[in-house]
Formats: sequence, structure tokens, C-alpha cells
Amino acid sequence: MGAVIRKNSIGGSVRWGTLPRTLIHVFCTQVVDDDGEKEKKNDSSRRPSINVLGESKFDILVLGSTDGSVALQKAVELRDLEVCIKVAARNYDPRRYPDTLMISRFSIVTLVFFIISIILVIHPFSFPIRLPYIGRRRVSLNLTTAPILTIALLWAAQCLGPTQIRDGIVGTDGVKPYNILILFFSLAYMAITLDITGILQAAAFWVSNKGGSHGWKLYFYFYVMLTILSVVLGNDPVILSGTVFLVYYTNATSLEPTPWLMAEFAAANTASMVLFLGNPTNVVICEGFLINNVAFTAYTILPFLACIVTCFTALALQFRDAKYIPRKLQKTGYLNPRGVLRDPVGAWVGSILLGSCLVVIIVVSFFNVDVWMITLPFAVAKFIWDLSWDHFRYVTGRIPRAQQPEEGQEKDGSEAGASNAASSDDPMLSEFKRAMTLPGQGERKETFNSTSPTLNDNLTGGAPKESPSSSPGSTSPDVTPDKLDTIPEKSEQSNPVLFPNLQRRIKSIHRSLLAHFPTFFIALPRLPFGLVPFAFSQFILIEALDHQGWIDVFARWLAIASKGEIHPCIWLVGVLGVVLCNIAGTNIGATILLTKIVRAAQLSSETTRAAGIALAIASNIGAVSFTFSASLAGLLWKTILEQKGIKIKQRTFAFWNLLPIFVMTGVGLGIVSAEMAVLYR
Repeated sequence: MGAVIRKNSIGGSVRWGTLPRTLIHVFCTQVVDDDGEKEKKNDSSRRPSINVLGESKFDILVLGSTDGSVALQKAVELRDLEVCIKVAARNYDPRRYPDTLMISRFSIVTLVFFIISIILVIHPFSFPIRLPYIGRRRVSLNLTTAPILTIALLWAAQCLGPTQIRDGIVGTDGVKPYNILILFFSLAYMAITLDITGILQAAAFWVSNKGGSHGWKLYFYFYVMLTILSVVLGNDPVILSGTVFLVYYTNATSLEPTPWLMAEFAAANTASMVLFLGNPTNVVICEGFLINNVAFTAYTILPFLACIVTCFTALALQFRDAKYIPRKLQKTGYLNPRGVLRDPVGAWVGSILLGSCLVVIIVVSFFNVDVWMITLPFAVAKFIWDLSWDHFRYVTGRIPRAQQPEEGQEKDGSEAGASNAASSDDPMLSEFKRAMTLPGQGERKETFNSTSPTLNDNLTGGAPKESPSSSPGSTSPDVTPDKLDTIPEKSEQSNPVLFPNLQRRIKSIHRSLLAHFPTFFIALPRLPFGLVPFAFSQFILIEALDHQGWIDVFARWLAIASKGEIHPCIWLVGVLGVVLCNIAGTNIGATILLTKIVRAAQLSSETTRAAGIALAIASNIGAVSFTFSASLAGLLWKTILEQKGIKIKQRTFAFWNLLPIFVMTGVGLGIVSAEMAVLYR
């Protein structure tokens, strides 16, 4: 369906809906006779046979097939030019009118700024600036600030407008960004508060005891455990707790941490492809390609099994040397899983609520109900439970003393004491110390010179605390929590403090609330707040690309390269998805972009569905790739390791992921091709 506009009727700068402005320069004038048949005066071979519905006083010819003809006819009768163009634009097929795809200077500026924002996401930097009353501060251009600044500049340059900003927030083509974020935050809150109870650490201790001193047996057990937990909880909670545990465990047993950490990262990200709520990219795909939640799992379960097995095989091949995974591990004492289970009642309630939520989502997925309407009430119920149960434990004295503020902290307003107390009294750390203190062997204190495992991570915050002497794959025994805590205090003393009394008052209130409601206030800073501005910014920037015609251009390239066939499209979208995860601003940006391109290509329903499943595989395994910024989980993982004194270089990360990502891409997309060959033979 298209619209034909005479050049002398409307200026070249006018653009209605998503119809390319260059249509007015390309389509020829039509002559309509009384019988409704058209005579083409210019270049008639370019356009297929279509029905002319009428001509308005605006000198516009609205052309279309039987689809939407009623709406078009009414628009023509009402002399509504805008409606005519918008209705025609909704079904505009760029493949049928290739000459309408023309790039302007605004299009080039938009693409250049989009690429610059991606570069800043991959390689963020900061610069100092001195502000009145505040003093010298560093301004960061990273995954939160760079896209927002890019949007502001594009708006000032008139490359996008309020319509694109609104569409990036409210959504278009069935993809609702706010729906995705509400869903993800609801599930993240339930998973993180469940993790705070200590259930993931207890599971890790149990697996450690089962594995004993057999190196490869324990390596396999940990891989399976992390995979199962990531399927249910998603990758972020597993990355949060699993990374901390493995850092402690590998140091306590004098193991090289790289094989264990790389296996954890690969398992957590690969397993998130099973359920549609395992990763924000899955939700984008389900909404963008209209895939049922249960059908999504049915499509991805076989590729997941193939990928997870081949990934472990690749890791085992890479780390086959005994210096990475010895056959016999250093003997450790028994690690008591109950000793790290801080809140058994909370663990039971959290597990029941999360499990019930997943079951209800599966059931209602057949009734076209927005998933956030299911997850949000469960998250609110979990929030009410957390506050009520913590209040009950507080008034009855059941909350451990380690979580309550020390008396000295109230007077001086310092948080160093709280950090040290948490570091010394943390159940997991204490259990490791007890287990590693064997008869005739002194406690290895350097093993535990690490920051507190109660992580208040902020991906967009300041630089992580790390030792200058730390080396890849090893911890630094010279940097203690005491020394780390003094670093930011010295920098803060060089700058004036705004409203010092108010700040001390706020800190005092926060400590009191943390002691009274520890579950919520420990979970709050761990929620992925950095995802909100980043996700909305990506949606808006891609709407800007669409507005300037780039999505139509890319869609045409995809249609030409794949010839509209299923299997070429699977491999093109899958491989592009893996590559773009590294260079398009995380797997979220890559998924949003490719979803828009595939839908604009106007492929058959079977090919579109196959491309969506291939993109689901690529967006998850694409995180196990060459850059940390291929996923938010990668940035989180890197931040935690640096806080623990372990620095893995970018090239080391890419080197160990090279073989797993190649075999998983080949096997995963091969399984998708086989599935589609069976379904659409």
C-alpha cells in the first residue's frame, strides 16, 4: 500500500507518520477514470497493480489494496490528508518502492550521533569540572548519560521531535518500553530479595560439599547449579551472588579464578534464553514479534540445551590444563549451608511467590494479558511481606546484630564501621574462615581481605575501588577494607560539602531504616536503575533512526540479502545479533534495532517468526562475547570483580569467550534452522 502525492502540492520537508518524505519526489501523477482504473503516465513498471480509491481536494491519490480500504475511503471522503498518509504508511513496503529510500543530511547526522553514543557506552570516560559551591567533580559519559545527551543534541538539531520521544517511551508496533521495564523490575526485586535471604549462597555451599576435592567434578556441579538458577531467576541475581562466592571460594582453595568465573558468566547468560522473563531482550522479542510466552520457551529450549552443552565442552577444552582446574583440590572443611541462610522463612516465602508468579504468567499467556499486570502485584506482595516480616524480626530481636548500626556510627556519620562490620560478620565470609582454619594450619588472612559481599552496586556510579597492584586473575592482599574506605573520604575532604548537617541527618535516617528493614534497603541499590534511562534512550534513538529513514534502508538490505527466505534470514539475523551486541550498545540496543529492522522488512510471517527466534538466541549468547558492554550483566560482573581486587582485561575476556561464542552461535542457529525446517516444510 502506498500514497501518491504530487510534488507541487506539499513541500519536500513535510513528513506524515512513517512514510518517507521522498515519496513525493518519486511517485508519478495518476489519472483516474470513472471505472476506477488507472493510467500510468510515468515509469509504470515500477509499481504493482493496485486499486485507486479516490482523490481528495488536497491533490493526493491514495492507493491501496483491499486491506484498510474502508479506512482509506473514509479518510478520502472526509478530505483528511493526515489520516490518508498515516493509513497508507502503516502498510508501506520499501521493497516495492526502492527509489523512495533517500538519505538526507539530517539522516547522516542522526546516524553519526547514534554511533558516537554507542562508542561512549562501550568506552566510557570522565573529565573533571569545577562547579560553584560544589567544587571539583568528574562528569562521566557512559551508558546512562551518553544516550540522553545524544537525544538532546539531536532534538536541538531538529533530527528528532516530540513524536519520536513519545514513541520511544510509549512504544510502537506492539513493543511497549514501559511494559518491559515494569516487568523486569518486578521480577528483579523478587529475585534480589530472595537472594538476600542467602538461598543462593546456601546452594553454592551444598554443591561445594557434594563436589568435595575433585576438581572437574566440582567444576561441572557449579556449572549445572548456575545454569539451573539462571533459568529460574535470570542472570543478574546469579551474577551478583555467584561472582562473590566464586571469588571467596577460589581464593580459599588457592585456585585460578579465571576458569570458574568465565564458566559462571557463560552459564548465567546462556541460560537466560529459556524463559521470556530471563532477560529484557526476551521481552522485547516476544512483544515485537508477537510470540506467546510458552511458545517462546518451546522454541528456545532445544537451542538452549545444545548451547549449554557445547559451551561447557568448549570451556573444558580451553581449561584442560591442570594449572586451571586441578584434578585434586586442596582439602577444605565442611561448609554449612544453613550457616549462610540468613532468613529461612523469607527464603521459603520468596520462593513460593516467585514460583507462583511464573506459573500464573504461563497460564495467562494464552489470554493476551500484559505480563506486567501479573508481575507487579506479586512484586508488591513481596514488598509488603518484606517490610512486615523485617518489622516483626526487628521488634522481636531476630535481626542479626551485624545488620544493625554501631553506636559510633551515629556520632561521626562514618560508614567505614558499617562496612568493616559487615565484612567481618558476614555469614558467608565467617563460614569460609571457619572451614579453612584446619588443625595445624593457621588461618590464611590474606584470603579474606576483600570488600563486603553485601553489594551496593551502581553500574553508572563512580569508579570501583581497586588496587593499583592488582593483576589479572589474582587478588591484592595489600589492600584491606580499611584502606579502601579511606580513599573516597580523602577525595571528599578536598571539596566543600553542601549542607553537611542535612547529609549527616539523611545518613542517620538511612542507617536506622537499614537496621529496621534490611531486606528492602539492601535490595534497593542492587536494582538495575541504570537500565531505565538507558533502555528508554535506546528506544528513542532507534525511533530517530526510523524517522530519518535508516530503518527502511537496513530493512531493504536485509530483504535483498535474505531474499525473504527463512534459513538465510535466520543466519543473517543471528550472526548480526551476536556482532551488534558488542558494537550497538549492549544486547538490549542490538535487540531493539534488529526487531525494528526485521519488522520493517515486510517478510513473510514464517520468516519473521524464524528471525525473532534467531534474535532471541543471539541476544543471550551474544553477551558471552568480546566486550564487557555486550550486556548489562557483563558490566555488572566486571564491576564486582574490580571491587574484589580482580581485574580481567578486555583482551583476556575476549580470548576465553572466543571459542564458546563461535560454537554456540553455530549450534544454536543450526537448531533454530532445523526447527523451522520441520515446522514450515
